[in-house]
Amino acid sequence: MHSQHKIKLLNVQSGVFWASDKENKKKLPITKGLMVDLNADFGITVDSSNRISSWENQVVENEIDAFVKQDEGRTLKGSGMPRLKKNVPELNGHNAVIFHRQELVNHNEDAFDHLTKGSGFTWFAIISIYDQVIGKPGVNAFFGNLRNTNIDKKGEYEGVWAGVSDENQIWIGARNALEKGLWHKNSPHVLAPEPLKSEQYYLIIGKMESGQGNVPLELFINSDKPIASAKFPVSEKVNPSKMVIGQERDATNYPGFESFDGAIARFLIYDRPLANNDLNKVIKYLNKTYNIK
Repeated sequence: MHSQHKIKLLNVQSGVFWASDKENKKKLPITKGLMVDLNADFGITVDSSNRISSWENQVVENEIDAFVKQDEGRTLKGSGMPRLKKNVPELNGHNAVIFHRQELVNHNEDAFDHLTKGSGFTWFAIISIYDQVIGKPGVNAFFGNLRNTNIDKKGEYEGVWAGVSDENQIWIGARNALEKGLWHKNSPHVLAPEPLKSEQYYLIIGKMESGQGNVPLELFINSDKPIASAKFPVSEKVNPSKMVIGQERDATNYPGFESFDGAIARFLIYDRPLANNDLNKVIKYLNKTYNIK
């Protein structure tokens, strides 16, 4: 589908707002449980230097609004803001957001809590990975919950996150604050067996089943066949914090230390594990829309 794109000047402090012809936007085939739809064709506010100050959630009547810039902790004002790349040929002409160790933050502290407390989730990312700058070994997170305290207030982390290794192997994970440390039985590291090709677009999917006890956590690339999995011990006592797209760490907390370099064209979160039929419908839609092979 070819759509006409246009730039609208809005009376907002950030400057230029990018939008597409919304009446021509093809709808997702599955919307039940959809919490977040970040679409680089819609709802992006940029400044005169093409730096993104806000990426609006396209799910209407939802408590999760925009993911916004955060300059705090940055040496140069605006250095934490990603850029918009328009009309990417390999994406059938769709836009992408380019991250170079930058992030956009959603400030709703509680909206994502239930994902790791029993509801389960499915998220999708149309993403291209660049060569990573090595910070904290192997982390390079492209989304996740920010810093949190555990149930004993000792500073452990909680929530859901995903990233790439220094060798560009995709990983997904979840944390429940039951045990300290980065990767262990209570904080599974679900790692793809092979690295992704640099600067090629993929559909990455993370899925956690609903329920209590040990539930499956699965990683998919381009298809409905999981390529890696682990069991996650669900804890009802966790309290994840703000959600970030672009890198997992707050700019005030080691900026660039847990970093990500790459491009994201679409990011979806459902607050339920999609059944195979629904999962297939969304995969087919995204692969066709964004020319994923």
